Amino acid sequence: MTLIRQLFLQAAIAFISIFFLVSVSHADLNITLSGSNFQAMPIAVVDFGGDPQGVQVANVITANLKRSGVFMPLEKARFPESTVEFDSSPNFTAWKNAGAQAVLTGRVSREGAKLKAEFRLWDVTSGEQVIGQQYFTDPVSWRRVSHIISDAVYNKITGEKGFFDTRIVFVDESGPKEKRRKRLAIIDSDGAGFKALTSGENLVVTPRFSPSSQDVAYMSFADGAEPRVYVLDVATGKRDVVGSFNGMSFSPRFSPDGEKVIMSLQQGGNSNIYVMGMGSKSTTRLTSTAAIDTSPSYAPDGRQIVFESDRGGGQQIYIMGADGSGQKRVSFGSGSYSTPVWSPKGDYIAFTKQGGGRFAIGIMKPDGSGEKILSEGFHNEGPSWAPNGRYIMFFRDSGGAGGPKLHMVDINGRVDVTIPTPAYASDPAWSPLLTDLR
Repeated sequence: MTLIRQLFLQAAIAFISIFFLVSVSHADLNITLSGSNFQAMPIAVVDFGGDPQGVQVANVITANLKRSGVFMPLEKARFPESTVEFDSSPNFTAWKNAGAQAVLTGRVSREGAKLKAEFRLWDVTSGEQVIGQQYFTDPVSWRRVSHIISDAVYNKITGEKGFFDTRIVFVDESGPKEKRRKRLAIIDSDGAGFKALTSGENLVVTPRFSPSSQDVAYMSFADGAEPRVYVLDVATGKRDVVGSFNGMSFSPRFSPDGEKVIMSLQQGGNSNIYVMGMGSKSTTRLTSTAAIDTSPSYAPDGRQIVFESDRGGGQQIYIMGADGSGQKRVSFGSGSYSTPVWSPKGDYIAFTKQGGGRFAIGIMKPDGSGEKILSEGFHNEGPSWAPNGRYIMFFRDSGGAGGPKLHMVDINGRVDVTIPTPAYASDPAWSPLLTDLR
């Protein structure tokens, strides 16, 4: 059994059964993510009872909720109750006095070969249960269940889809700075579960997840040949070349339905944007200039494409129809703009901006208005959206003898956290929400 097959057997995407524990009440426990009056919600995640693994489940949930910036988990030293029987309600007065607005309780048990995980989210003010669910899965998938519970809490409180039950594919970098080995690797959204997807014998860059599957498109300099675009089926390990072209191909990205790959082809010193059907392998040229047109990304409805071009004398962001029509520039700030990526919600375009010897990660509306810088430093690059369109992952290199690491920011500028990886890491790409792929 290959390592990649083991990875997705352990993920057990098809074997997590979800059941509502009880009907959901109408308790008014929510938070608005936008606005200047935002305050993180104080929440207590009590160790899940039953199986000893319940403590681990609670710890993962606590770390997830804290990382989101939406919640402020209480430290266990402040807990008025170290445990809460799952079939009982918390001491709401005591938890309110401790500063908690919500309390999450749970239980983990074994039923034959299956792991059973249950949780209840309580509104401390009203004394009501807000949501309750239970899950059955293979015990090796206990971390996925922790992420799914985190998503359920996040969704109930914010009204937005979660982002914890996802994975990140990226370029794992090791070795001396002047001669780094770069291989494809994958981790859970919190940095756990590292697995290498390629051997590192050939240089790989710019991996991109399909929005509708576990396929990954990337560019590789295989066997000393010109770089080619490949598609890797992460579930099976099968790898295919995306066509054979005259010249270099790079910056591949899937269409929203996963049926096409859009990319740049460099021929005669300049590059233009082409789209290719995954089934037919036929290509259509979308731009035709003497400039460098690259880094295309579809709008979530598939009707428009954002890309970068130096046709105006410097790197800027342009938008065109999916057929190449109506090409127009939308970035007009100082400096140069690159690596544009359309948000899954369609409301923003993320980009890398360079100027004054610094690199920044920012967002703007599709018409170019509302530009906002989220992170700036020596080298920040390669934004990738979470599937809920609320967070962006990118890589940051602080310079010196070190190397790049993965970071996550939110669109409101409240979150900036490092995602742990075993070595240096670059070019992150966020997967779809795994529970949406079942």
